[in-house]
Parts: sequence; structure tokens; C-alpha cells
Amino acid sequence: MRFILIAAKQLEFAKTRLAPVLPPGERRALAEAMFRDVLAASLGAAAADHVAVVTSDAGLLALARSAGALTIDEEFPRGLNAAVGLATSALIADGARTVCTVLSDIPLIAAEDIDAVFAAMPAGRGVVLVPSRDFSGTNIICRSPAAAVATRFGRMSLVRHLDDCRSSDVPARVLRLARPALDLDVIADLAEFERAGSSTHTQNQLARLGIAHH
Repeated sequence: MRFILIAAKQLEFAKTRLAPVLPPGERRALAEAMFRDVLAASLGAAAADHVAVVTSDAGLLALARSAGALTIDEEFPRGLNAAVGLATSALIADGARTVCTVLSDIPLIAAEDIDAVFAAMPAGRGVVLVPSRDFSGTNIICRSPAAAVATRFGRMSLVRHLDDCRSSDVPARVLRLARPALDLDVIADLAEFERAGSSTHTQNQLARLGIAHH
């Protein structure tokens, strides 16, 4: 079975690098809007059998459940890689063969982007990596089998993922996709997001905050 796994931080700890321009409540609202966009894209993807969410945030878990996604309660913030590891083990126990992990802060992502990732998977065993815009981070990693390599989200994760694939003799492909490449971490990302134009929860939230055109 093929699963999409959305990994999301607890809202109160999300988007801390936007603290200079957004107070805590507005950062939480923005992070929730991004999560809603990623969840909608994931649920619309045709290539996956199931969508799952791992987070310790009760509100996000409730949103995911109400939308029909499977939920994995992280219980407390463990860090992104530990949370994905926990969820991957749970999904394997539920029959997952392929797991496509998507970060929750790439709100331009569309269902067809996720389908393209699944389509790019090597036959049998392999990994597909969708890099961040600066080609240093990893915004999506699809693994088959689901635990083929551990995730290395964080600084220079793309190189770390590729190194792990090489050392484990797992075929790997880097797939550049424009929409999932844009994660919203700093104010310059918000400006880039606005230039892209979209009908998203995130766009509506930025407009409400009055910073969408800054």
C-alpha cells in the first residue's frame, strides 16, 4: 500500500523564524493554514491509498481526522525525524510498502505534484527526493520500502539523504518541482509565495494579516 505522510510541528513551535514580523498567535494561524493546504493536496492525490498525519498538536490531529486522514499522535514534540520514524513504523505495521513524507509548510503543493512523485519512484526499491528552492533541504521524500533509509530533515538534508541512499545502495532520484520547493520560513519566502499567486488557505491568511503584499 502507498501512504502519504504529512509531518507537522506543534503549532506553538511552528514558524519561529517569522517571529520578527508575526506575533505567536498569527504564526500559529499561518502554520494551520499551510497545514490545511498540504492536507487538501494530499487528500486529492490519486496515486496514494491513504493519507496519514503525524503531529503532537491536538488541533491538527482533529482537523486531519475530520478530513478523513489517518492520525498518529506523536504525544509530545520529538523532533521531525523522530516523529517521521515513529509514524513510518506505525504505517508499516498497517501494511505500508511506500511512504511519501510531505512537510506541512509547502502550501503551494498540488495533488498532481504528489502524483508526480509516486510516478517517479524506481521500480521496486528506491527513493525520490523533492528539494527545497535553494536545493539544500528536502521538502518531500518518498521511500519504498517505507524504511529504506531514515529521514534527515534539517540543514543540508538533501545531501544527507543522497549520501544515505548511496551508502545503503538504494536507488535515488532528485525531482525538482516548483510548487513544493517553496517552504515558508522567512519573510522573503512570504514575498515569493505572494508573487506565485494562489487560491489557498495560506494566501487568505496572509491577506487577513495584511502582510501578503509586503
